[in-house]
Amino acid sequence: MILIMIITTLLLGGILCWLFDRWAPDLVKWIALVSVLTCLVLGCSLWIYKPDLPINANTWLVNYQASWIPTFGIGFHLAIDGLSLVLLLLTFFLGSLAVLCSWNEIQQRVGFYFFNLLWTLAGICGVFMALDLFLFYFFWEIMLIPMYFLISLWGDNNRRYAAFKFFIFTQVGGLLMLVAILALYFMHGAQTGIYSFDYESLLTTSIRPSTARWLLLGFMIAFVIKLPMVPFHNWLPDAHSEAPTAGSLILAGLLLKTGAYGIIRFVLPFFPQASIEVAWLAMFLGVVGIVYGAMLAFAQTDIKRLIAYTSVSHMGFVLVGIFAFREMAMQGVIMQMITHGISTGALFLLAGMIKERLHTRDIGQMGGLWTSMPAMGSIAMIFTMASLGLPALGNFIAEFLILMSAFTVNVPLTIIATLGLVFSALYSLRLMQKVFLGTNISERHINDLSIREIIILSSLTIAIVLLGLYPQLVFDMTRNVVLQFVSSGESVVIN
Repeated sequence: MILIMIITTLLLGGILCWLFDRWAPDLVKWIALVSVLTCLVLGCSLWIYKPDLPINANTWLVNYQASWIPTFGIGFHLAIDGLSLVLLLLTFFLGSLAVLCSWNEIQQRVGFYFFNLLWTLAGICGVFMALDLFLFYFFWEIMLIPMYFLISLWGDNNRRYAAFKFFIFTQVGGLLMLVAILALYFMHGAQTGIYSFDYESLLTTSIRPSTARWLLLGFMIAFVIKLPMVPFHNWLPDAHSEAPTAGSLILAGLLLKTGAYGIIRFVLPFFPQASIEVAWLAMFLGVVGIVYGAMLAFAQTDIKRLIAYTSVSHMGFVLVGIFAFREMAMQGVIMQMITHGISTGALFLLAGMIKERLHTRDIGQMGGLWTSMPAMGSIAMIFTMASLGLPALGNFIAEFLILMSAFTVNVPLTIIATLGLVFSALYSLRLMQKVFLGTNISERHINDLSIREIIILSSLTIAIVLLGLYPQLVFDMTRNVVLQFVSSGESVVIN
């Protein structure tokens, strides 16, 4: 029942935050923090006491299944393997920091704010655990609606436009995925006489190649919009720039990862042959995203839009790695999902802290901040170096594994993708130069990091350095999962 406890804790915690806002508003923040930390403890217990599975074992670490709406073949099926577990731990870790970074920033409708924050986290956890496709879609929609409210109610000046754009893009993709899920459901029922949305049952469905391509398209559009992949990335810069700090943290650190997770969990197993056929196109669009996102990041003057475009660039590596169909590349993809969430999440937190002090996001109005904020400048340097892929930090491991494996699959695309590392150095160094170095243009005293902010950023710093020095923690947990997903395409060479 531990998986049920995780989701229930977040949902009930959000409801309590909303209710207690009227009677005990000072208690709301602590309810939210305790709820997420409780889930973090539960997740760590799963990590510590996980069963020792043999290599190539197709076994779930935890598997819970109950009947929900049997008339329509809908079950309440939750399960996790190594991939799900590491993403759940990332969710609880960044969720705890999202609560802490909202401690003083949010002053209005605090209870409703934390209600939406916790329900977004609950939806994300459900996406990582659901093995019934109807339940998966249910959680996919749950995480959309509260995030819409977070942006539209607590965002900046252009928040309503950004929230509507985010909602429309995601909803259109979700509806296409729903059509593909229903098609699978009816095809499986016609072949077996049993109508079911269960993941493991639908894997046995026989699909004609022409039909598989259309169904793959329905799933892929929903997932690459969330990833995001060029040309479906247009919603991301607006959502990031207008969202509150915690909203940007969750968007960059967690919501984008649901798109990559969906491709790995659903697209590759359901449509292995069709995935191989579109692999060259997916890798090409991933490389386009790497270069295009980096170039647009270099051109930005809004610090949050700059960081948002770096996400487009970094998540391009994820697409390249997934469709390389190599064990090493897939391990790099999982590392990239985790380290990007930590490093880019930290940059958005720093951007929020700077905006809170200077009341602007324009890097042209910043400069020389290291003089008055040496602690913030030092930590910003660490995460800037992580973003550009400096060795000994987690991002380097991820991108190195992806590029090394992709080189054996498609040499020209890999060479172009490697240019993304050069471009990342340009926009990262420009960010540091414009914000923290040069002449101090602010005449007033600016406070350095508070104790709460030091705790938040120190946690992220420890995490990114630990993953850079000892990535084996993640590799050991996810090896069985990786071997399953790449087995169908291990011998493919894309010309």
